[in-house]
Amino acid sequence: MLTPTAMPSTRLCGPCRPPQTPFSSLRLPMQPGATARHPARHRHVPQAGMSASPGGHPSSPSPPTPFLAAFWRFLRPHTIRGTLLGSCAITAKALAENPALIDWGLLPRACLGVLALLAGNGYIVGINQVYDVEIDAINKPWLPIAAGDLSLPVAWALCLGLAAGGLGICVRYFGPAIAKLYATGLALGTVYSVPPLRLKRFAVSAFLIIAFVRGFLLNFGVYQAVRAALGLPFVWSPAITFMTVFVTVFATAIAITKDLPDIAGDRANNIQTFATRLGMRRVAWLGSGLLLANYVGGALAAAANPVALNARLVVPAHALLAAALTWQTARMAETQAGVTAYYRFVWYLFYAEYLLLPFI
Repeated sequence: MLTPTAMPSTRLCGPCRPPQTPFSSLRLPMQPGATARHPARHRHVPQAGMSASPGGHPSSPSPPTPFLAAFWRFLRPHTIRGTLLGSCAITAKALAENPALIDWGLLPRACLGVLALLAGNGYIVGINQVYDVEIDAINKPWLPIAAGDLSLPVAWALCLGLAAGGLGICVRYFGPAIAKLYATGLALGTVYSVPPLRLKRFAVSAFLIIAFVRGFLLNFGVYQAVRAALGLPFVWSPAITFMTVFVTVFATAIAITKDLPDIAGDRANNIQTFATRLGMRRVAWLGSGLLLANYVGGALAAAANPVALNARLVVPAHALLAAALTWQTARMAETQAGVTAYYRFVWYLFYAEYLLLPFI
């Protein structure tokens, strides 16, 4: 659910000035391409037929109508891919562990579960855009609120509708335990972005929230929901335990590197981050170092449990992915395009790990 930025910027100090209310004096026009406050900031906004990749540059087709295109960008597509891959991979693993209990009659319920996850993801990335509009006008001017393609009232309506819809699905179809987990994720996403707490300003709290939501809550919640649907009590399987730990560490690395494409806007708004204080190259190697340690740890865990964790797959796959990460980091140019490409590659590695999960 948290991406996330792809995910919101991790702040070390210095809060930005969010709108005081959902309908404060900040008024953005509906026409893309110009605003009264930032008339020259929209020349890089992608056309309606394009969406933004993890670094924020146009990469993939999006819905053709203006509102749907803006809504698609509002949902941050790269976080959607991570949520979809994660939930589908965990579901596939839970079913593979209990093939005799597979019931295709549960498919509609599974689709509702995925819809609830996407709604929660949309709320979290959306509420962050509502309160980051001034910074996004510099760092991510293609995002729909900063670009003037969505007004603040419409953005608020979308956020509230996504949160209420997702929570309602959980309460109606998945019971109180899953509903409480879901509400916890929404609450953490709220305090991450919304004043007065706005915990994204502080490195440790931001890392913990991102890692907990993207790592623990997603993996535990989906696995628990699938086992409950099959009539089974929850137990940790070796593969799910492995993936939960691995993804939690990976999400921390994402939290470290996600500020790399945002240096210009953070400096302009006096926001201190690892990227603004240490520089592009050092932060890239810091994040990559954590990921390399994660790959080594995963390979060692598989080697110690070769049957339960399919060491014949995990060890060579992690070696290959670690080598690709080292190559990508070493060749990263210290430019906006260079750090964007690097950050996008980090997300591709995140997707790749979930693709391995059903075979572990």
